[in-house]
Amino acid sequence: MNQPPRWWQQVSRHDFFALLLLLLTGVAAYAILILPVSVSGTTLPVRVGQVAAQDYTAPANGEYISDVRTSLARDAAERAVAPIYTSPDPAIARRQVARLRAALERVDLIRADPNLSLEQKREALNAIDDLTLRPQTIEAILALSDSRWSTTGQDALRVLESVMRGAVREENIAVLQSNLPSLVSFALSEEQAAIVVEIVTPFIVPNSFYSPELTNAARQKARQSVEPVTQTYVAGEVVVRRGKALTETDIEALEKLGLIRPRNTGMEYLGGVAAVSVTTILVAFYFQRRRPSYYYDGRSLLLIAILFLLFLAAARLVIPDRTLLPYVFPIPAFGLLMTTLFSPGGGLVLSVALSVLAAFGQVNALELTLFYLLTSLLGVYSLGKAHRISTFLWAALVVGLTGIAVLVAYRITKTNIDWLGYFQLIGACLLNGVASASLALMLQYLLAEFLGLTTTLRLLEISRPDSPLLQFFLRSAPGTYQHSLMVSNLAEQAAERLGLDTLLVRVGALYHDVGKAVNAPFFIENQLPDNLNPHHDLDPDAAAQLVVRHVTDGVNLARKYRLPQRIVDFMLEHHGTLLARYHYNLALQAAGGDKSKVDEAKFRYPGPPPRSRETALLMLADHVEARARSERPRTEEQIRELVRKSIEFCQREGQLDDTQLTFRDLTVITEAFVTTLLGQYHPRIQYPAAESPAPAEPASSLPKPAENS
Repeated sequence: MNQPPRWWQQVSRHDFFALLLLLLTGVAAYAILILPVSVSGTTLPVRVGQVAAQDYTAPANGEYISDVRTSLARDAAERAVAPIYTSPDPAIARRQVARLRAALERVDLIRADPNLSLEQKREALNAIDDLTLRPQTIEAILALSDSRWSTTGQDALRVLESVMRGAVREENIAVLQSNLPSLVSFALSEEQAAIVVEIVTPFIVPNSFYSPELTNAARQKARQSVEPVTQTYVAGEVVVRRGKALTETDIEALEKLGLIRPRNTGMEYLGGVAAVSVTTILVAFYFQRRRPSYYYDGRSLLLIAILFLLFLAAARLVIPDRTLLPYVFPIPAFGLLMTTLFSPGGGLVLSVALSVLAAFGQVNALELTLFYLLTSLLGVYSLGKAHRISTFLWAALVVGLTGIAVLVAYRITKTNIDWLGYFQLIGACLLNGVASASLALMLQYLLAEFLGLTTTLRLLEISRPDSPLLQFFLRSAPGTYQHSLMVSNLAEQAAERLGLDTLLVRVGALYHDVGKAVNAPFFIENQLPDNLNPHHDLDPDAAAQLVVRHVTDGVNLARKYRLPQRIVDFMLEHHGTLLARYHYNLALQAAGGDKSKVDEAKFRYPGPPPRSRETALLMLADHVEARARSERPRTEEQIRELVRKSIEFCQREGQLDDTQLTFRDLTVITEAFVTTLLGQYHPRIQYPAAESPAPAEPASSLPKPAENS
């Protein structure tokens, strides 16, 4: 029976990379929070072992309970308590004496057995389990007379009982064994005394054991008996002299007397962990639930992490112990930049995280957090889709006015500030708005240009008809260009109803088949009527390779003309991993219907399948438009059936599994496609023929186009 896969086995490699990057970013953010440069300059860095740079004297009479001295005194009292052992266990002594008595009786039987030879007696004595006797000891025992052996045995029992009455511990067994000769009766000979020692030695075992409970109880009692140590200083008394290596006691005294403040307390570290943990979880939930398109681009995630850490580090360097700079520092620029480069949702969530961490630990942390948070959020909302430069100017004004409103609510009305201070704070807020918008505009242009990232302004630029790649596309493959225009119209209408980025969808649809311009005559929409079709001169697999290659050709053109990665995604994903079915069927026919003779991989597009709703929408629009040009539906029912079959085909092939499209989304897409196709294929009236001596020609209809490859 197959076991279900573990949860970690279901995590994709990219999800693991994203999670690892998020954790590393969180660790780096925490390091930035606790860096020494992020702490107020009035805090003196002191630690145990550091040499005092000056004399410290008590500013006034002071008395405090010294936790350090009290702890040291209690530690000393605890160490003075010796380990406590249990009382000797008489049961153990009785057991050992009984064992020795049984062994001695066994020796008596062996000695008195007339049926045993001397050699057999030696072997029998050597085989007694509880006795380990040397050969010479065995000989001595057999040589003793009965009376002397009886005396020896009795003395051995006496000696063992005497030893086991006292406390025998593991650590003093060796001492007790070495003292055995002094316990043997002086009435015995040296030979008998040696026999007694050798017999008794293995029967000495511990009967008193270390008691952690009793020892700990005694030590706790000793600690509790020590009263708290009170330390007193007189005004002007030297607490620590210059050049002295600081101890814990010295540092405590300096802190208690107010001469220094600690750099980082345990609560500050814990607070940093809490702040970073909460913001990290917030970002993780956003990416896990929403999974925006750029989530699947490792380079984009890495860029987000780097920009986040750069803004955070810069803020922690500039903000502490400043009056105006915290209100000038362009924190909102990060949210504006994330919005233009990626999405408003990402800009909002990441702005929340940055605002919380940038103001963490400051004296006016709550005020600064609200200042950064509200200016960033309203700035992102006011920027919108950033279709024009003017939207950045509007965002700058909104950021500035929002900052002024926050200061009026939390600072200006609650502190005594002169008119100059008012104007300085208002000017700082307005400068913050201008700096944020300007920095976001500049960085988004540079990053989009050099890293090929997707921004609204970049999309508008490459969608212009005079764009170099579109001009090449139009001149080289006019038929495919017209097909792309129709697909973009279909996809854009559906994207608008779904609330997706219509500009991104339209531009992605315009460029999705640009790779066909590399080998335009090979595609039927670019062929002139009555021209030879180059497909007829090629094997199906070779022809399929040329058809499939338009995807990678498009990617190469995109790299050459520095198109954004999101547009490349449209090129890669608009066919997903579908088969070039026309050529596959030809190959299958040539193989007599035997699928084992046809390599399916040669006829399959490289993919990957669509990973976003936008690219999935393009796949559906491309498929629907190709079938519509081929089948020429005339009625709404025919169009609706065509759209339904196209969507079901893509679903059946597993191309929509990673797109998060819902049934409601597919219904909206179906209605949008039907409405758009009805506008394209609506019936037209026949105009009456102009009066002419020539006979009137019947109304022409558009030729039935071949299937789009």
